[in-house]
Amino acid sequence: MSTPSIRKERGTMAPDDGARRKLPQDGTPALRVRDLTVDIRTAAGRRPVLRGVDVDLRTGETLTLLGESGSGKSITASVLLGTLPVPPFRVTGGSVELGGQDVLTMPSKARAALRGERIAMVFQDSMSAMNPSFTVGWQIGEMLRTRRGLNRKAARLRAVELMDQVRIPQAATRVDQYPHEFSGGMRQRAAIAMALALDPDVLVADEPTTALDVTVQAEVLELLRDIQAERTMSLLLITHDMGVAYEMSDRVAVMYAGRIVETAVAAELFDRPAHPYSVSLMASVPRLDSPGELSVISGSPPEIENMPAGCAFHPRCWRAEAICAGQEPAGVAVGAAHLSRCHFAQEVFHD
Repeated sequence: MSTPSIRKERGTMAPDDGARRKLPQDGTPALRVRDLTVDIRTAAGRRPVLRGVDVDLRTGETLTLLGESGSGKSITASVLLGTLPVPPFRVTGGSVELGGQDVLTMPSKARAALRGERIAMVFQDSMSAMNPSFTVGWQIGEMLRTRRGLNRKAARLRAVELMDQVRIPQAATRVDQYPHEFSGGMRQRAAIAMALALDPDVLVADEPTTALDVTVQAEVLELLRDIQAERTMSLLLITHDMGVAYEMSDRVAVMYAGRIVETAVAAELFDRPAHPYSVSLMASVPRLDSPGELSVISGSPPEIENMPAGCAFHPRCWRAEAICAGQEPAGVAVGAAHLSRCHFAQEVFHD
């Protein structure tokens, strides 16, 4: 296979370094995941869906999990929130630390108490995340009543404040409306307000703009950026959208077939990717400075019942050689805080 055309031009995709926020310099990550492994029960037996996932999310930064559908991004989020369906899934190893505390070793009741308090989530489909039988304000205030002991009046007033903070117009009136009376963008803002109600340290946003039109997408992303800055909150953003990752990320972790295959500061990843999968993803994006046909990643992501030996990407890889089919690549450092799981990471990085 030929090298995707993105490698012909350097520096055209990287964001302006001046537009990036400085990464926090504090020590303990807000979220630290090490060697997380998850499998699923199938007709052919148990098969891995996450294979040794490592993630560090620092206080106040945005880390994006980027990859195609089926790569394991949402499963990772479910493990972090403690909402993984068991069965058919099962966590078989690793650790998930929130503020230095491993939540995988906690009793289920104690872990459930962390949801909303320490870590919260915004889902892709805001309509399914809300109960159509209750007003938006009642749903935002529910956790404040049950977790903070607020009475109905105080919870309603706080719900209005939260709706105002996420820029829902006429919040004092709309607090008593039902989800179906909100537009898609307003429902997503309300879902963000629900997630922020208990002031979590970490917010996980799983494809939060996929169902929205382009203008509303931009507004929601700007809202997330502003709220994050105001609260010094850590944001784990999950997306397959290269544009969203480009605009939002401090760092990016590229995921493929249940494994993180590359991690880097966003500016460097978009300018000098060091894994063939990352290169191929970027080459598949329309570019104003390079009109013409888009590059297409050949083949399809592997099915969990037929995971390739060696590097899972090798059947689709334009750089693959014999070693790729026989040996799982280890992480290779190609720069400061830039890791790639590829036998030829240095060559790809310097190509």
